[in-house]
Amino acid sequence: MAVLSIRGKEECAYDCVSLGEIMLRFDPGEGRVRTARWFRVWEGGGEYNVTRALRKCFGMRTAVITSFAENEVGRLLEDFIMQGGVDVAYIKWVPYDGIGRTVRNGLNFTERGFGIRGALGTSDRGNSAASQLKKGDIDWEEIFGKKGVRWFHTGGIFAALSPTTPAVIEEAMQTARKYGTIISYDLNYRASLWKANGGKEKAQEVNKNLARYVDVMIGNEEDFTACLGFEVEGVDETLRELDVDSYKRMIERVVKEYPNFKVIATTLRTVKTATINDWGAICWAGGNFYEAEKRENLEIMDRVGGGDSFASGLIYGLMTTGDPQKAVEYGAAHGALAMTTPGDTSMATVKEVERIMGGGSARVIR
Repeated sequence: MAVLSIRGKEECAYDCVSLGEIMLRFDPGEGRVRTARWFRVWEGGGEYNVTRALRKCFGMRTAVITSFAENEVGRLLEDFIMQGGVDVAYIKWVPYDGIGRTVRNGLNFTERGFGIRGALGTSDRGNSAASQLKKGDIDWEEIFGKKGVRWFHTGGIFAALSPTTPAVIEEAMQTARKYGTIISYDLNYRASLWKANGGKEKAQEVNKNLARYVDVMIGNEEDFTACLGFEVEGVDETLRELDVDSYKRMIERVVKEYPNFKVIATTLRTVKTATINDWGAICWAGGNFYEAEKRENLEIMDRVGGGDSFASGLIYGLMTTGDPQKAVEYGAAHGALAMTTPGDTSMATVKEVERIMGGGSARVIR
């Protein structure tokens, strides 16, 4: 029996839509931001990365809800999104003042890390158009009621951007629920975002409120502690290695407090170096736990977006198979593949994901 009751494909215009900020990522390649003389540019955003992968890798119909300042940087971001096949019809464009005093587009400078040097991100997103979205700005009735959406995804990064964004999420969730749309949420705690916005206390206030609407909750042990106040024992602070049994006991407490959660999922990562990780995932659904194959000593090119790629694979698996075991395997395999290429977004194909799930090797394919 499927753990989720998902609307039929024929009655909806979209398989999934996401709500969140999308930034222009500046990538110095193998070097450092502080000494760079050139950058490659990508688009990226925790919530958007999920719908982008669902479209580009898994062939689903997706759209993004966000906001950009109307200038050349905003149009560049739009062009990246269109290249990924995601519908841009619900982007809210805001007049640009010529300088960026009142509104701008977010920038994200991120280096990948290597060996003993960890990945490092520096965002420049103050006064971004997405952070200024407020309740009433988006016609959710048009999206969920008239168009129809099978799945809605958002998360804690967008919730942390400003005092107004949590109300935008709640308004979206309320409307999504009204029309039977499945809601997923990635807690994605970022201390840097909450620092000037009330810290952990505010993060918990916001996320505990939004969690009441969620069907599929995604997050690691730090996320559940920082965002929802659940402590987990058994974490090796040196390696950030999670004792799975301790995590399971925590999840059992979580579902008692939030009986609306139908699925809870997380990645299991042991960071040995920036370029060597152990990688796995676990999923709770219908009272049972399902674990993906653990991949030891996984080689990483660019870890940014790995968790988002896990989320998209999990969502795809739940939507197409209804089987939590297959879904967590899709998520883990897709996340592993996404971290072998640069940029925030996945460059994998569904055939590659399924080949990895089936135990395929890295031998050359000709």
